[in-house]
Amino acid sequence: MGKNKLQKFDDMAEFPHVFQYPFAILQSGSGCPLKGQWNKEVFKNNNPLILELGCGRGEYTVGLGKLYPEKNFIGIDIKGARMWAGAKESLKTGMKNVAFLRTSIELISNFFATEEVSEIWLTFPDPQMKKVNKRLTGTRFMKLYQEILSERGLIHLKTDSNFIYTCTREMIKANKLPVQVCTNDLYHSDLTDEALSIRTFYEQQWLDRGLHIKYIRFVCEPREIWIEPDVEVEPDPYRSYNRSRRSNGK
Repeated sequence: MGKNKLQKFDDMAEFPHVFQYPFAILQSGSGCPLKGQWNKEVFKNNNPLILELGCGRGEYTVGLGKLYPEKNFIGIDIKGARMWAGAKESLKTGMKNVAFLRTSIELISNFFATEEVSEIWLTFPDPQMKKVNKRLTGTRFMKLYQEILSERGLIHLKTDSNFIYTCTREMIKANKLPVQVCTNDLYHSDLTDEALSIRTFYEQQWLDRGLHIKYIRFVCEPREIWIEPDVEVEPDPYRSYNRSRRSNGK
């Protein structure tokens, strides 16, 4: 492990707005003391709480926090060295409505209480073309999201991947979820606003390659039974930055 990476881990341990809970703590039964208390204990207000799952460098979390000071944002990722960039910027600029949580997304119900979260952003997640149980818009994760989202809680998906975009639309259709916005070419539509215009480092690279950005916003209405659609979706014909190979494309 490089010295720079070790320094980032040391920094993260000292940042007051970064929270890291080893799995062993959750296994012990003590759980996360902030569950149900994020606004009271961390943000000191009752503003809506919004998560970015798989936040990477935290660019979107920080960008949203700057745009909406009347809302609270938590970026979540397991990779602390990448998260360091957003954590460092938000601390340096004195942002009081941004925090970061280092954990696996599969464990989020251990950190947030029922209806504690208003919205979830999924920004350029790995499409997981071979493993539906790891796909962040698959029904396994929808069940987790409904445990922590408010009754009309929103999910935003912004992606370069036609595969996960199509799979998500099929999941929405199979479960009859209300869709508020849906486009397969965001930047050539009339839907862009300040939030949707935030561009991360990797997103700009995908745009430079001529890829279209897709976006869906839908309501995660609670369901007793979630239906995983049984459909064949054409894989993405390219490699994506910092992800495993998608197909035999370039």
